[in-house]
Order: sequence, then structure tokens, then C-alpha cells
Amino acid sequence: MKIRKLLSIVGLLAATSASVSGPTNTATTAYGPDVVHLDGLRNIEFGDTEQELAQRGLLTPSVASCGPSLAGMATVGPVFAGDRLVLLWADPSMRTPEGVTSGTSVSEVQAAYPASTPLTAPRGTYRFDGLLVSEGDRSYLFLHDGQTVRKTVAGYTDYARRLFDEGFGTC
Repeated sequence: MKIRKLLSIVGLLAATSASVSGPTNTATTAYGPDVVHLDGLRNIEFGDTEQELAQRGLLTPSVASCGPSLAGMATVGPVFAGDRLVLLWADPSMRTPEGVTSGTSVSEVQAAYPASTPLTAPRGTYRFDGLLVSEGDRSYLFLHDGQTVRKTVAGYTDYARRLFDEGFGTC
């Protein structure tokens, strides 16, 4: 009887400590279908190859766009470098786990991500200012007009920073 009770307590302690400490890898965390996070989106991860995504039925070839798109996900635009997924452009129906999306006020973004780094667009351009939120080699880049987020980008920090610094074309 004492052994069963001891095993129950040990099991309870293990379950409690797991729920308190939470997951250590966001890839194992279940997010809703409209959440873009620092590992990617649903079962799509940064670093996946175009070939891997196509084999899993998650990538459709380019027809009229600049490159392939994610199957059934018109609100997310993938960006590949070489053949690896490096960034995701998220439309307004998509949000971060903290609830930030296009239309969120800059002050709400700063409250959700107090360690965000402000980025200033070059003068004389039509580009937006940004807030860069980095965790290791991954980041969110929130492009904003000074009041509200206009575009959310998630992915590798180097590529998000390059996107902001160099701008982007029509693709």
C-alpha cells in the first residue's frame, strides 16, 4: 500500500513539475491553426525544404505568384532561401501566440514583447518602421506605421533583419 501511495505522489509531482515548467521546445506546443510562432506554423517548421513540404502536400507550385505557396493557407506567404523556409509573412487573420497581428497597436506589441528592438525605416522611402523581437536565431518582425502593426513576419533573425535593412521587392 505504501509503495502505491509513493508512486502516486511521485507521478503527481512529475505531472505538476512538467505543467509548471512548461515545454522547452515550442515545436512540441500545440498552437491553433491561425498562430504563427517562432518555430513556424502548425506542422511547418523554419528550415523545412521545399521538397519536404511538397512531399507532405503542404506546398503548391507557383502559378501567378513569385514562388510556391502553402497549400490551403492563403493568409501566410512562405519565403525560401535556397530551398529552405526562412520566413513567413502573416496576413491579418494570423497572430502570434501572444495575440499580436496586423492591426495591433504598437503599444500593445511593446507590452507583449518588452524586449523588442525598434527599427527605423530609411528616410525618403515608403517602407514601414519595425519592431524586432528575437529569441535566439528566430524573430518576429512587426512592420508598423507608428500606430499599428501593418505586417507580421516570423522566421530566422538574420533573414528578418535583412528584409528590414534591404527592403523587399514585389516578390
